[in-house]
Amino acid sequence: MAGKTLVESRRRGPTGDREQTAQRLLRSTAARSYDPELEIDWSVPPVPGLDFVLEERCSLYGTALWRSLSAEQRLELGRHEAASVASVGVWFEVMLMRMLTKLAYEGDATTRHVQYAFAEVADECRHSTMFARMIEWMGAPAYGPPSAVHRRGRALPHVAHGPAMWGAILIGEEVVDRFQREMVDDERIQPLMRMVNRIHIVEEARHVSFARAELLRTVEATPRWELPYHRLLLAYVAYIACRSLINPRAYAAVGLDPREARRAALGNPYHQDTIRFGGEKIMPFLTEAGLVGEPGMRFWRQSFLVG
Repeated sequence: MAGKTLVESRRRGPTGDREQTAQRLLRSTAARSYDPELEIDWSVPPVPGLDFVLEERCSLYGTALWRSLSAEQRLELGRHEAASVASVGVWFEVMLMRMLTKLAYEGDATTRHVQYAFAEVADECRHSTMFARMIEWMGAPAYGPPSAVHRRGRALPHVAHGPAMWGAILIGEEVVDRFQREMVDDERIQPLMRMVNRIHIVEEARHVSFARAELLRTVEATPRWELPYHRLLLAYVAYIACRSLINPRAYAAVGLDPREARRAALGNPYHQDTIRFGGEKIMPFLTEAGLVGEPGMRFWRQSFLVG
């Protein structure tokens, strides 16, 4: 494959390959799907002293504000940050479902790729319910993104199509998936949360496979003159998504000033490294597909996904 781009190396008959991928994922969905209502015992309380997020992944870790917190406050901050990330995940999955149903609305329901879109929406409905139940179990608010970001999110399913749409889906899926894979077998983390992570990882692997294949297909079909639009929109979505993971209101739960804590987190090299860690798998893929570049580099850098 020397000298070939990722898109060129994957080039095959677009319709047949697309349908084969969807058929394989439909079989996987039938064989390996989970119902969180049955798989998880939501009546079990949190284990005292165990973390809700790895301490070193807290947004304030290593800062002066972090050092000012007691051990109990650090644990509490982790609980609220985990709830914030989960609630932002629900918000993003709702947008994802809107984009998938748009694909189905415009497509042929007898094709396997549209049928897989229906199957993925069903998965995401269960995931959103699972994350909502987990937030409730944690005893924390469903923070979601800041209200201004929530309002902007309504436009995404309308303005995103083709490479930008699939790239946005991958940013939403793969950054959080990276954090979950790190925690799933770590005994410092609450067992119920590890089970949530395990279910999500298994089912999200199908979604990532589908979105990556669709992204390559749509990049190939997109005129060269249109790619700057997709690069800019995707970079902006990544910036919004990564900056919204921790709602500033979560800091008030441990007595911190939300604005001061927000500034400290954004300037924290450990937090910036955590976001880059989340993007370690997806960023090389998007770069090789030609979707990371100008005119969006300012937003990529401000998202912390690019150093």
